[in-house]
Amino acid sequence: MDLRQLRSLVYIADSGSLSRAAEILRTSQPSLSQQIKDLEAELGMELFHRHARGVFLTEVGHTLYAHARSILKDVAFAKETVVNQSRNPSGKVLVGFPTSACRGLSAALIEKVKVNYPNISIHLIEAMTGTLDEWMQNARLDIAVLYDPRVFANISLHPVGIEDLVLVADSKNPILHRNSIGFSELESIPLVLPGKQHVLRNYIEHLSTRNGITPRVIIESDSFNAIVELVKAGYMTIMPHFAMLQEIKAGLFGTVAIMNPTPNWRVSVVVSQRPINMLSTEAVARVLIELMRNLIHDGTWRARALSE
Repeated sequence: MDLRQLRSLVYIADSGSLSRAAEILRTSQPSLSQQIKDLEAELGMELFHRHARGVFLTEVGHTLYAHARSILKDVAFAKETVVNQSRNPSGKVLVGFPTSACRGLSAALIEKVKVNYPNISIHLIEAMTGTLDEWMQNARLDIAVLYDPRVFANISLHPVGIEDLVLVADSKNPILHRNSIGFSELESIPLVLPGKQHVLRNYIEHLSTRNGITPRVIIESDSFNAIVELVKAGYMTIMPHFAMLQEIKAGLFGTVAIMNPTPNWRVSVVVSQRPINMLSTEAVARVLIELMRNLIHDGTWRARALSE
């Protein structure tokens, strides 16, 4: 049993798939499979159940997984402490972004981390908020940007801002001549929104029920790019201003405030307290929080700043 095998076991268990784990570890699937077979042969027992949809840990596998994560964390911490003396953290950090924030944050975060912590590599993951929330709970991510996150064990929560959701329309749409619309008008506006499993759609539906209306959702799409194209085609959507910043700056889209009530949510950075690379994770989290607060302060991100 060696660290390479333990690391492979952890990544396979977290991803639920040999192929996904191989991509993350930048190795071949047969090599990973052989490592696990060798480990199982050494222990004389199966560590994973295999099925068509992927793999999942056996009871014994869960026991070894817990020890493996602890061992890898201790080894990484010892290496960072001894070699870098806590000044120059290194290693991979997994950062999750919701689609609405990914375009505006990912490149800037990577650039700032590259300048300040050249030995840290970032693995970016873009997914729906609900998926990111689940992966944070399962320790499959080190850091995530979440909207209205739940509080759960083994994470630290850093509120950054409160962000309004606005009506987004093509720049030629006459509705942009208005300063605002009432929330009740969403009953007559042709909307394209994500499906009901998406946190934004859930929030809009909840707010609509409380206010006794039914939004006129013409099309459901979980593809952000498809929503952008549909807005260009004349539909409208509800999004944070920051999500469409690229199109707004290019003069393609405009926004209208929604009033009575104004939909909004809290944006937070959530940090795992059980990452494999604790020093690197904390360093990247500090950079991300500072970046987001600076974007709010200079007006790029239209949100009201929150202190921790």
